[in-house]
Amino acid sequence: MSTNTYRVSGMTCGGCAGKVKAEIGKVAGVSSVEVELATGQVTVASAAPLDDADIRNVVEELGYEVVAG
Repeated sequence: MSTNTYRVSGMTCGGCAGKVKAEIGKVAGVSSVEVELATGQVTVASAAPLDDADIRNVVEELGYEVVAG
């Protein structure tokens, strides 16, 4: 099991968080996604390591940004 945590900026409501969770959940290999709206923290679990670029692309297509830290 592999777990990665990302910080996503631009999410302002539960709907935003739900969209991010749903779309990241569609990425091949993702087994679960947890979104903490207050901090922008998104935790992604998968059976094998994921390509961070795949997650970043999904987030950016939704109009949000993965930020460092």
